[in-house]
Amino acid sequence: MSTTLDLSAANRPQVTPSLAGMTRNQIRDCLVAAGLVDEKKAKMRATQIWRWVYHYGVTDFAAMTDISKELRAALPGHFTLARPRVTERQVSVDGTRKYLIELSPGVECETVFIPGVGRSGALCVSSQVGCTLNCTFCHTGTQALVRNLTAAEIVQQVMIAKDDLGEWPSKLEDRQITNIVFMGMGEPLYNLDNVADAVDVISDGEGIAIGRRRITVSTSGVVPKIEELGARTGTMLAISLHATNDPLRDELVPLNRKYPIAELMDAIRAYPDLSNAKRVTFEYVMLKGVNDSPAEAKALVRLLQGIPSKINLIPFNPWPGSPYECSDWATIERFADIVNKAGYASPIRTPRGRDIFAACGQLRSESVKQRASEKRRLERETGAAS
Repeated sequence: MSTTLDLSAANRPQVTPSLAGMTRNQIRDCLVAAGLVDEKKAKMRATQIWRWVYHYGVTDFAAMTDISKELRAALPGHFTLARPRVTERQVSVDGTRKYLIELSPGVECETVFIPGVGRSGALCVSSQVGCTLNCTFCHTGTQALVRNLTAAEIVQQVMIAKDDLGEWPSKLEDRQITNIVFMGMGEPLYNLDNVADAVDVISDGEGIAIGRRRITVSTSGVVPKIEELGARTGTMLAISLHATNDPLRDELVPLNRKYPIAELMDAIRAYPDLSNAKRVTFEYVMLKGVNDSPAEAKALVRLLQGIPSKINLIPFNPWPGSPYECSDWATIERFADIVNKAGYASPIRTPRGRDIFAACGQLRSESVKQRASEKRRLERETGAAS
């Protein structure tokens, strides 16, 4: 007898559905199914509600003043505008904010806002709870996959951050969240349907309105899905690379054993609309004595030849039990200098949020262990009793 892991949310307890996070079509269909509007008016009503949900960020149906009083009064009997609960919010000394979000009992993901990235700030969202890839330098990879996130749960991460930053109504000027990066927990291309739907919601000009060129999806190299990602979403592509030869990448990114570097490069070259205006970002974590030599830098230049690209050099962010150390700063600068001289932009990513474990590679939800907040509470209570 075999068993199959159900990665959907279908078996969760039934609760009143929230319209916050739904696509336009889902809102329309829900209104019709609930008997609140007839099909002829459903599209118009869904558009009105959409704007209140995603442009104004309202949390009370009573605020939807261009909708009839009768419909406003009826909506709370069928739906909410609730976001998932934030069980812990941490702010780093550098302004980075990390949110631990409870999606359902015992199931949590992490989302990080990083100021000073892109035009103003970037929000790093998760696409799964846990991960299957087991990249040896990544803390998230030490947590087993729990399930995929729904499109709504991905969108709700953006809404939670906008709530916290006071970013409603959505406006194109003076916003703090200008970029979205799918670089949180999970492999986005193993959840492409929900990621694509979430991108549609986030990029819609009548709502949150973060353009597709300001949304980046990072993959460890799920080769069969890369071209499909570009065709369906039009987003920017990032590749979690970290090595220039198969033996080393097999060790650092075990997915490489299934999709080796040559196949990965072919898939990248087929990504739609690649140009100097739409370059691939290659992420390269700097591991002391592992992948940081001048020879590796030169091999990276050869590997990327002909691909419009930039290279993000990421100082390794340590986590408890990690088997690696961060390269020395002089070594990172020497590596960057070689890549720069070959004509590739290779910024060194300043570590952000290390003090709250919000930096690249450090995300790991507390879904499989007692939350840190509970531990601190117990410590305080124990200290007070002694």
